[in-house]
Amino acid sequence: MNLCIDVGNSQMHGAVYEGDRLVTQFRKESSRSSRDELGLFLVSVLREHGVDPDRVERIGISCVVPDEVYSIRNACRIYFELEPLFLEAGVKTRLKIKTRNPLEVGADRIANAISVTEMYPECNVVVVDFGTAITLDAVTAKREYLGGSICAGLGLAMGALGSKTAKLPFVEINAPKRALGRSTTEAIQSGLYFGYLGMIRNLVDRIREEAFGDEPTRVIATGGFSQLYKDAGLFDEIVPDLVLRGVNAVLDWNPVEETTANEA
Repeated sequence: MNLCIDVGNSQMHGAVYEGDRLVTQFRKESSRSSRDELGLFLVSVLREHGVDPDRVERIGISCVVPDEVYSIRNACRIYFELEPLFLEAGVKTRLKIKTRNPLEVGADRIANAISVTEMYPECNVVVVDFGTAITLDAVTAKREYLGGSICAGLGLAMGALGSKTAKLPFVEINAPKRALGRSTTEAIQSGLYFGYLGMIRNLVDRIREEAFGDEPTRVIATGGFSQLYKDAGLFDEIVPDLVLRGVNAVLDWNPVEETTANEA
């Protein structure tokens, strides 16, 4: 079994795979945690989901929070006696990174690109990831990662309105039926939902045109708020564990060294 972990700015999303089959998945809020806090959490959450931690043979990690790398690496060494594989420079990805500086591309964006090349071979794809930041990426049918766009996520925008204005409240983010809000709360909700709907649609159209012209292109979404737009006609498919599928694939292409607790 493979344990795959996506460490984001707001959430840690994990999953266990047996081959390509998803066995279980879990989430927790991201926070600065010690080695033991992370290790105990991972062991306990696997057991709660009916997975014996001793059956984990490999661990792969996508991490965009540098301060978490040390703790999670040593948690894996101590509590699983395995050396985790981080998706980083030097790891085989089977992608051709066409950006000006491939080293600055986030591990989550690379993992998404890997996933869509495996799931939709010989297809051009635009990936939309609704995380703390919303990322849009273009991946060609030839397994080329071309780059994309980054903008603040819905949660960040809502938090900015609530914390940086004197009278606007924090609100629940949902999908209202009307843009014309009849209260301050409704107005914020409609502004967020329909504002981001228009922005994402425009970005997808522009990226698709610039990257692929008239060629057929699939649009695939992932991330927590992607479900908010499931009926908006933006996407061909929503894949909640897209990053983790990419990490799982990378484990098959790269050997993982074992270590002992004394090395951590």
